[in-house]
Formats: sequence, C-alpha cells, structure tokens
Amino acid sequence: MTVGLRKEGQVAVLTIQRPEVHNCLNLETLLMMREQIVKIAADREIRVVIVTGEGEKSFCAGADLKERSTMTDEQVQQFIRTIRDTFSDLERLPKPVIAALNGAAYGGGTELALACDLRVASETVRMGLTETSLGIIPGAGGTQRLPRLIGRAKAKELIFTSRRITAAEALEIGLVNRVVPSEQLLSAAMELADEIAANAPIALAQAKYAIDCGMEVDLTTGLSIESSAYQILIPTKDRLEGLAAFREKRKPIYRGE
Repeated sequence: MTVGLRKEGQVAVLTIQRPEVHNCLNLETLLMMREQIVKIAADREIRVVIVTGEGEKSFCAGADLKERSTMTDEQVQQFIRTIRDTFSDLERLPKPVIAALNGAAYGGGTELALACDLRVASETVRMGLTETSLGIIPGAGGTQRLPRLIGRAKAKELIFTSRRITAAEALEIGLVNRVVPSEQLLSAAMELADEIAANAPIALAQAKYAIDCGMEVDLTTGLSIESSAYQILIPTKDRLEGLAAFREKRKPIYRGE
C-alpha cells in the first residue's frame, strides 16, 4: 500500500506512504489515491479529510522522476492527465480537505496542497513550483490554482524563478493557513478538522461548492450560485436541528440529512 487511509471519528487521514523516495508520486500511487478518494466520497461518516505524507522530511516531492525517465512521450502525457485528474477528484470532494504539510512539497507536492481547501504547515516545510528549472511547467493545476490563491503577479514570480520558499514565507503570501511546530502538525490539523466536522455536513458541502464555483464567475452569477446552494439547505433536517439547538442553547447534532 502506497496510500493509506484511516478514520479518526468523522475525519479521514489520507497518507502517502513512500517516505524512502520522499513520498513522490508514481503511477501506482496515483491510481491508489484515486481509489481512496472514491471511498471517501461514498462514506457518509467522513466529514473532513486530512492529506499528509509519511515521515517527517517530505509531504510530497512531486512526480517520480525516475519512473518518468523510463516513459515514452505518450506515457508522459497519460501520466500528466492522471495526476491532474487525481488532484481534481480530490478538489471536488464535497467535504473540506486539509493538507497537513509535514516537510518538503515541491512541484506536484505543492500542486497537491493547492488542490486541498486548507493548508497547515510545519515549521520545516519548503514549498515551490520548480518545474521551469526542469524544462517543463506545472502540469497538475499549479499554473491555475496558485494565481487564484495568492494573486497573478506573485504566482508568476514563483513559477518563473522556480523559487523554493519557507513555511513562514508561504504563510506571509497566503499559500498556507497556519504554521505550527513539527511535533504539533497532525494534532493542529486534527483540531481544525474536528472544528469543521462539528458543523452540518450538507452545509459544508454547499459552502465549498458556492465558494469554488463562485470564484470562477462574475459577482452576479456568483450570488446566484450562492442562492441556489442555500435553497438546497432549506428542507434539510440539519437546518431545523441547528435552529432547535440555538433555541435550546445546546450543541447541535448533525446527521447529514
């Protein structure tokens, strides 16, 4: 198993398990990741997902370049489609996804983090879209997701220079949400996940949908998307439970119904 999946209550932890090669992504690992994403999507008990790498040195070092060097041009094209589609599948999960960055995240590793909704980084993290130094460009969404997150000019600077940045720099430009000591990383990510999981799962899914889809359109259309997402929530039992809990001054018990 190169990708592990375990559940802690309502939180799933998806772990890349190739620490001997800095958790880089070969074709086998990507296909296994897609299988696990399908399982997560179908599991109603899972409300939040944490993505991380095994060990303390690397979150994900991107594509497995040793494997890549043995591929034909056609196989490289297929690999790029696979990694791009895998990250898009993760991004489209109707559940919040948190990247717990435990070490180096270069190239596809940064792109994997970008496909997540939130990013918690250890102090030792280094990130960067380093592809232009290898004669290529980010091919798993980096040229699209990075500028949407941190702005066009800063994204161009990082991609054009292939610069590797520290966790503190990533926090400063909004690439990560928070930075914590290495020994606190998973507990911090889990604490954030539990805070999110306490809320109504259908509402979380619709909030994610409204934000992600609304960012790609003009404001008027975005407001229409928000309205449609809200309409879906009106007949849910969770909405009534939220009102009852507020009225009764207790914590709500959401069932995703």
